[in-house]
Amino acid sequence: MKHEKLIIMGSGPAGLTAAIYAARANLKPLVIEGFEPGGQLTLTSEVENFPGFPEGVMGPELMENFKKQAERFGARFVLGNVEGAQLSKRPFEIKVGAEGFSCDSFIIASGASARWLGIESEKKYRGKGVSTCATCDGAFYRNMEVAVVGGGDSAMEEANFLTRFCSKIYVIHRREEFRASKIMLERAQKNPKIEFIMNAAVKEIQGAQTVEKLILESTRDHSTRELAVQGLFVAIGHVPNTTIFKDQLPMNEQGYLLTRPNTTETEISGVFSAGDVHDFRYRQAITAAGSGCRAAMDAEKYLESLGH
Repeated sequence: MKHEKLIIMGSGPAGLTAAIYAARANLKPLVIEGFEPGGQLTLTSEVENFPGFPEGVMGPELMENFKKQAERFGARFVLGNVEGAQLSKRPFEIKVGAEGFSCDSFIIASGASARWLGIESEKKYRGKGVSTCATCDGAFYRNMEVAVVGGGDSAMEEANFLTRFCSKIYVIHRREEFRASKIMLERAQKNPKIEFIMNAAVKEIQGAQTVEKLILESTRDHSTRELAVQGLFVAIGHVPNTTIFKDQLPMNEQGYLLTRPNTTETEISGVFSAGDVHDFRYRQAITAAGSGCRAAMDAEKYLESLGH
């Protein structure tokens, strides 16, 4: 079993920023990339809100630059998923496929995955009119009509945010009752640009190259209708990628990792959390990168305390 000072799980903005900082501190981090290197940003076409790119930058290109920068300072990469971790003894043991690694410190930056509707046509139009992030992609839909699916605070936030750009927003919800807080729901209901379509589900997405219309199915009588829109925002929540740590690290009810106050360290000394794996509020590339920086600096201090 090969031993490392620091292993970083994840290669999105949090994991790669942690790798840059840790590599510059001469910790020679090993990054377990996952099978979708680059994280959620690789599903985004153009990123307009990351500082330093006044003309915008393609999501995959941005993540490739992150990786090159980390490699420049000595970070190493392994393609594969972390399939198991033993954090109750030291050194920690990390299983990646058939390989095993041990490490003195461990940064979990495995992110969160957006919940999708689960319909076949959804995959076809991802990045071509279907999105899970209004903050990321809303500006591409200026003066267009779009739909938001969901009934919680996330859906209301997305709909309200989209009113800055879009001429009309349809909120599609399966039921009559909402999970959204009263204040968020009322704000959306009072906005003249937002129209609610209740007791309906998206059955199919259609269009030539990009989204042109939705086929909605009534959850009451299964009748269908068409809705002409140029974009669809899926806002039915995120799932943090923390399943393998379920019985080892404290989490909230949704599965997001909990950290000690004013630090990225989890309940286990030497195990740190960065990015969307614990941040259920902001979920932006820039905030993930910031927490990756913090996690690397916290790991560096921890390793110093061990005499490394």
